[in-house]
Amino acid sequence: MTEFFAAVAELSVTVFLLSSMSEIGLGLRLQQVLQPLRNTRLLTLSLVANFVIAPLLALGVAHLLRLDEPYAQGLLLLGLAAGAPFMPKIAGVAKGDVAFAVGLLVMLMVGTIVYLPVVLPLLVEGSRVNPWQIVRLLVLLILLPLIGGMIVRAHAAPLAARLASVLARISGVTLVATVVLIVALHFQSLMSVFGTGAIYAGLLFSFLCALSGWLLGGRHGAHQTVLGVGTGFRSFPAALIVSVQSFGDPIVPVMVITTTLTALVVLLPAAWLMGRSAPAAPSKLDRP
Repeated sequence: MTEFFAAVAELSVTVFLLSSMSEIGLGLRLQQVLQPLRNTRLLTLSLVANFVIAPLLALGVAHLLRLDEPYAQGLLLLGLAAGAPFMPKIAGVAKGDVAFAVGLLVMLMVGTIVYLPVVLPLLVEGSRVNPWQIVRLLVLLILLPLIGGMIVRAHAAPLAARLASVLARISGVTLVATVVLIVALHFQSLMSVFGTGAIYAGLLFSFLCALSGWLLGGRHGAHQTVLGVGTGFRSFPAALIVSVQSFGDPIVPVMVITTTLTALVVLLPAAWLMGRSAPAAPSKLDRP
């Protein structure tokens, strides 16, 4: 029975990624994605927030709370893995600049593919990473659906509008299903983290990452929102693949899951509140 629900959870994650990224692509033109990335200062600060500050925060929080090594390694993995696939979706909830969120996501995914395999072995002795597994996952489930949606948007706008509406419902349902299934499948392991400081570490890490991204986002509120969300949420798929591939201790992937769930608990309501109080960003998803 457990194997069945694990397969359903994997399918749910796959459907969520395919549907959400396709939906986003159906509402965007290439120019919208590239335009925010021409801001060199914002681009540089985004890289600093995600590839310098976030790993340092992971190391600092683990040291501050005296986490056991497997928990510290899981937190570090998330610190090194930037580019959460649901970042544009949550940026839209917060009324951030979704086009910038998509451009930032692509940039961070490429950066993670290069950065994580190089830096992780320097920080964790004996760890090895197969970058091709990460590349395959990110390309097949994120980049190709996004590009496919943008192609449809460019050549068949009315069809794109109808497809986007359907895919929005599918991605919403599968996101909820994914969270519920992951919690159910790993319930015993997640319960074991109580009393270890892992939950506090995940909360503190996610909050500080989001805060640092927001502070570096400049004066443009929609950009602040995106960089805050984009830095607070880490690349769960990439971190989970590496945690299973490179670490023998099952606590490492449990810490990855725990921190991702705590980030959702803290940052998703915050994004919703920001979305209620903020005006819509001028370059939000352009529905045809």
